[in-house]
Amino acid sequence: MKLDPITLEILSRKMVAITDEVYFTVQRTARSSFVNEVADFAVAFLDFKGDVFAYPPSASFNFLMDTNFYSTIEAVPDLVPGDIIITNDPYTSNGLSTHLPDVHLIQPYFDGDRIIGYGWAFIHSLDFGGAVSGSVSAINTEIFQEGLRIPPMKLMKAGKFNEELLTLIRLNTRVPDVTIADFKAMMGALEIGNRRLQEIVDRYGADTMVQATQDIQDYTADRAREVFRRIPDGSYDFWDYLDEDVVSGIPLRVRLRMAVNDGKVLLDLTGTDPLSDSSFNLASLGRRMYWLSFRLTGFLTTFDPLIPRNAGFYRHIEVKNQPGCVFDARGHTAVGMRHSAPFRLFDCVSGAILKANPEMMTAAMGGSMATFQFAETDAHGQLKVEVVEPLRSGMGAIRGRDGVDARDNSVNNMRNRPAELVERELGLRVLNYDINPDSGGPGQWRGGVGQALTVELVGENGGEILISGLERSRMAPWGFEGGHPGALVAAIINEGRPDARPVTKGLPLNLAKGDTVTLRMPGGGGFGDPFKRDEAAVLHDAEQGFISIEGAARDYGVVIVDGVVDAKATAALRARPHLAPGLFAFGAQRDAWEAVFDDETMLEINRRLYLLPQPRRYGVRRACFDAVVPGIGHDTMTPLDQLIGDVPAARLRLRHALETILSEAAQTGRAVA
Repeated sequence: MKLDPITLEILSRKMVAITDEVYFTVQRTARSSFVNEVADFAVAFLDFKGDVFAYPPSASFNFLMDTNFYSTIEAVPDLVPGDIIITNDPYTSNGLSTHLPDVHLIQPYFDGDRIIGYGWAFIHSLDFGGAVSGSVSAINTEIFQEGLRIPPMKLMKAGKFNEELLTLIRLNTRVPDVTIADFKAMMGALEIGNRRLQEIVDRYGADTMVQATQDIQDYTADRAREVFRRIPDGSYDFWDYLDEDVVSGIPLRVRLRMAVNDGKVLLDLTGTDPLSDSSFNLASLGRRMYWLSFRLTGFLTTFDPLIPRNAGFYRHIEVKNQPGCVFDARGHTAVGMRHSAPFRLFDCVSGAILKANPEMMTAAMGGSMATFQFAETDAHGQLKVEVVEPLRSGMGAIRGRDGVDARDNSVNNMRNRPAELVERELGLRVLNYDINPDSGGPGQWRGGVGQALTVELVGENGGEILISGLERSRMAPWGFEGGHPGALVAAIINEGRPDARPVTKGLPLNLAKGDTVTLRMPGGGGFGDPFKRDEAAVLHDAEQGFISIEGAARDYGVVIVDGVVDAKATAALRARPHLAPGLFAFGAQRDAWEAVFDDETMLEINRRLYLLPQPRRYGVRRACFDAVVPGIGHDTMTPLDQLIGDVPAARLRLRHALETILSEAAQTGRAVA
């Protein structure tokens, strides 16, 4: 029997308020910078079926609600009061955790002998073992290289620590004291949640509380469907690319067909590229999950800001995965960089919605979320691993509004670290921490600019840097309806010096005292013709440093002299013919790539690849592309338009590759997953 609306509203608000208390308890008691400063953690209350029914409003992102919690719960039988489940393994948790640094705890909440719900928390650990400090490297080829794997098991047994497990964890992390302290912060917070929910049970009764957990999800599901009904019915295709997968220079393509029918949404990923031999894979295990549905989460909260945050968001979303693709990692596949391909899926969803209704979505996000970690040995021989900054890109513009600068709030799940703390705790000096001028895509509404950071190593022993997520180095953040793409990411060691060199994505680099690291993050795509941008807005952008004086003239046709707009020169410049992009402006490198590898060609290549046994697909794929674009199998730096060169010649080589290298796949006759 459903509760009356007033009781449901009261209980819903109470339970959400408790999640906020749990959230801040974790943040204020944890030791690691990933938690207490960067805020890469989350908490929630789960119902007796393992679905989220309450999520903290103060959390920096509404992200992990679409998660398969119950497979982890049912893997640990005979739960009693005082038990806490732990896991970090994507495969044995059936996709609850998606890479090994993400450690999840689940505490059952009892009323007598009956489980009435669960408290859940996760943190991104500073280090959980593996080949590199920080436990995330793009070049890992199997999950065994990525760190300690913990299947679902009990961290606490009837209120007592599993000491054997704690000993094992301590021996497999580079920062054991910080790691265990973070666990205790989560445990204390979950117990606070337990006590607060018990107060609700004491007042309203367990049956009423349990009913409320179901009713609020039904209510959210109805409201979510009403939002989705704003998208016109139909099917919308879109695709986007990772620049490459680090072990080769071949772009990885994400393809989406979004079908909408009366507020029900299908995300069909058929045609997406096969699994990579690096760690750019996601263990969704064939399920819909938060990395796949997250862009629609932001869509819901944009058009219904007061919708209750719970698993009801996703009841009318279906995902059809391509078996064996980068979103369907299985077995022992590496998954450390599991966030990179979903970022391109986010932009695919954006592009599909723009095709359906240009009023409802932004141009491409900057698309690069670079987490900059640093490891050093202090004067006492103690190894330290810390996050320097989670560098972020700008947000794409939307019709009528510029994109958010320096912090794409549509995907961001981390906060910055104050420069003073970075310098106090690490052997680094922050030389520059600012916006990246001219990085936002020019448009009538400008794409948000990215961040810029330069640090110098000042410790006597130097240190090791590891920067993951440096995406959009080739495939620019696209603009829309005459808007231009955002700038590409740039990462340089010792910029401006004779020994300057680019940072290699996702690989640890040992640097010496005096070396510098410079990062310039991309901006979001622009929206609308930049020559139609208000001149006063262009002048303001130049005054604030978002664009340069040269950029104002080049990109917007606005001439600024001595701090004012030269009206005559501007009118003359804007009157000149200028090349306006098409509906979507993808940038020179993607245009060159698709002049050879268009959608129809890529669908045919992948159709043949998926007919091969999974272990053979990557090697055959690499041989095919290397035959068409010589050298691309090893070149991750050269721009794609330069690598491709003569397009007609490349198309001839492609035809030959289809007839030879891929002919075996065409004859195989059936897929072997």
